Amino acid sequence: MQYSSVTAARFLSRPNRFVALVEQGGRVLTVHVKNTGRCAELLQPGTTVYLTPGQNPARKTSFDLIAVEKPTSAGLRLINMDSAAPNAAAREWLAAGGLGALTVLKPEYRLGDSRFDFYGEGAFGRLLVEVKGCTLEEDGLARFPDAPTLRGLKHVQELTALAAQGEHCAVLIVIQMKGVHTFAPNWSTQPAFGRALAAAEAAGVRLIAMDCRVAPDHMILDRPVPIDLAPPPGLSL
Repeated sequence: MQYSSVTAARFLSRPNRFVALVEQGGRVLTVHVKNTGRCAELLQPGTTVYLTPGQNPARKTSFDLIAVEKPTSAGLRLINMDSAAPNAAAREWLAAGGLGALTVLKPEYRLGDSRFDFYGEGAFGRLLVEVKGCTLEEDGLARFPDAPTLRGLKHVQELTALAAQGEHCAVLIVIQMKGVHTFAPNWSTQPAFGRALAAAEAAGVRLIAMDCRVAPDHMILDRPVPIDLAPPPGLSL
């Protein structure tokens, strides 16, 4: 997925989860943060962030904050933190045959009282996919969620029930960066989500974690990342 125009700025502060203050060309700008997660380990004063013009002329903020440079022991790591980017990149990947050749691909698909990110059809039958974007990383370990998510938990549980009925279901974790070696549930933040992922896999839901090639102006799903569902010592499934 591609952004039409991107510029750099220096992060100053985040007054609330929707906006940030940045400095660009000697001016302080108020920009929209396209991720309502905590992202506290990413948005540190002085870090370089990337902005793209907002698409809503009626909005008070003219720019969206979409990416950030995170210092690591190996150097700076560019992380896309646009919450809309994982679905956009996943759609391109699915359309290109990421989970098999599809003759039908529909976003925001309703089934009963549920709505899933993607519905597909192929020679194998129907496919339901839920996408989760991941920006939390420490020493090469990517984790989700960075804050408890009742919506994410509900989606995984719904896919688990559908898989038990014979549906083809998948949870796709889009890790919005390169340089990670493993994905794991964030057991310390939401143990229930980790247990739900383990139950989903046991029911036949396909779990996939993919890293991404990230540049300031684009993000593309790249390679599979191993998934570790083992709970930490003292915590059982």
